[in-house]
Amino acid sequence: MPRVVALTMARDEADLLPRWVDYYGRQVGVENLIVLDDNSADGSTDDLPCMRLRLPPGPWQPSWAQARLDLVNGLSRGLLACYEVVVFVDIDEFLVPDPAHYDGLADYLGKNRDRDVIAPLAVNVLHKPSLEPTLDPTQPLLAQRHFVKFAPGMCKPLVKRKPADWLASFHGIAAPFEIDPRLWMMHLKYCDVSLLMKVSAGRHARHREGRGHPRSAWALGSNELASQLSSWVQTPDEQRVQEFDPSELDLSTVVRRKGGRRFRSHGPQLSAMERNPLRRLPERFRTAF
Repeated sequence: MPRVVALTMARDEADLLPRWVDYYGRQVGVENLIVLDDNSADGSTDDLPCMRLRLPPGPWQPSWAQARLDLVNGLSRGLLACYEVVVFVDIDEFLVPDPAHYDGLADYLGKNRDRDVIAPLAVNVLHKPSLEPTLDPTQPLLAQRHFVKFAPGMCKPLVKRKPADWLASFHGIAAPFEIDPRLWMMHLKYCDVSLLMKVSAGRHARHREGRGHPRSAWALGSNELASQLSSWVQTPDEQRVQEFDPSELDLSTVVRRKGGRRFRSHGPQLSAMERNPLRRLPERFRTAF
């Protein structure tokens, strides 16, 4: 199996950080996880079983978003001296190889050694409160949720074997890449209304402090995001919602060249959620985490 290191950045993520450490620890080994702690104050990063790097408080130069990008690019270049693969994901991004083809992330990466950069097929995991209760932290998350929507703009090049710099808030990279429909990314931002309200309120406050990308959803209030989620899961008959099938997508149009050797995934996330059909998460994924 390849030597893989997985990184994330977290601030006050008591709800999802334990799931992140548990899942990626089972995939690549907890000793190969690095949590960049952006000044958490809720105790969520205390006594982690993996490596924690506590970052200094801001202001960061030239901006929080660019400093974050520079920091992770620098770390990943160094880590590729001793690891074969570097994975960087947000705390709500879970890479899950299709269980019909692979036995977990390490198996997937071991069987795809010929690919320098890989982007997953991304779906937003959605909460429909009329059918699904608030998440139970003691139970597998995907077993508690049924619905997803394809999120083209989230098909980010999160896996790399070469020291190519990430760009555009990790939506792009200085190397060609393709989306692999056998590697899914479960984006959990919208997986629970209560969690969405809590997390978005914190991110909105940090956005006012100058953190986050100026065009990100961090600028939106929690009530607005919750209202959008409610509209995305509306359907006259839940039993007739089709199972998500990657073969119905044209993934060749998602990745675009941005000049030179700069490539990025394309597609505004919110408008894609309004446009793309609601689909059911295939049963084979629901025990992943």
